[in-house]
Amino acid sequence: MSPAPNVPADPRDLDLALRLADLADAITLPRFRAADLRVTRKPDRTPVTDADTAAEDAIRAALGHERPRDGILGEERGASAGAPTGRGWVIDPIDGTKNFSRGVPAWATLIALVVDGVPVVGVVSAPALHRRWWGAAGAGAWARDLPSGTPHRITVSGVSRIADAYVSTTNQETFRAEPGPVTRDGWTALTETCWESRAFGDFWQHCLVAEGVLDVAVEPAANPWDLAAPAAVVAEAGGRLTDLAGNPTYAGGHGLTSNGLLHDDVLGVLRG
Repeated sequence: MSPAPNVPADPRDLDLALRLADLADAITLPRFRAADLRVTRKPDRTPVTDADTAAEDAIRAALGHERPRDGILGEERGASAGAPTGRGWVIDPIDGTKNFSRGVPAWATLIALVVDGVPVVGVVSAPALHRRWWGAAGAGAWARDLPSGTPHRITVSGVSRIADAYVSTTNQETFRAEPGPVTRDGWTALTETCWESRAFGDFWQHCLVAEGVLDVAVEPAANPWDLAAPAAVVAEAGGRLTDLAGNPTYAGGHGLTSNGLLHDDVLGVLRG
């Protein structure tokens, strides 16, 4: 992820992203724990439900009407063709499909607007958790309870010592299964150094970093649509996102979010 843009995000883009989240919630929540939910497997053996595809199709249709010149990258339908590359929307209709398909309420729709490689708007909507987070360049990071809670501004924690840090990951076995700059031994070393560790996983841990509930979240395997929206929220909350090699990108195949104060020290421990 490149440095934060100097120009604030257009409020109309944030408004659109929030309306797209409302649209997705109206599709996904009624399908959650539905007796007739249809679950299939993609070529990489990850699950996909009829709610995933329906939500992404609805978001794409709305963007086609309201932002026809913008590019779109989505988990289920891939990248759009023929649109300018400098500005586009990155969508995960359901982040946490395994949870969704098993009836676990920790899942969310992720919607980001990326301009010249920088996520400038991000919305994370988790209707089964009754929670939504969002951030826009120059406008701060916010959260509210769903469906009608009052928005309140959020910021990262002020924890500055790893020994006091509260950390989370998704699935520690992924460190062993996925080749990358960090091994499971690196994760174990971090948990032994920190105050407490958990496995909240996926979008939730990054949003908890933005809220200051967690101090560090480690994602050993992630796609751009997994991290673009949380990247915008964490950045506006005062935190930092890189890949596990320390590069400032949401598209490196893995990710680390933190309150910023701990970031370099955490990378040092993870990488031995």
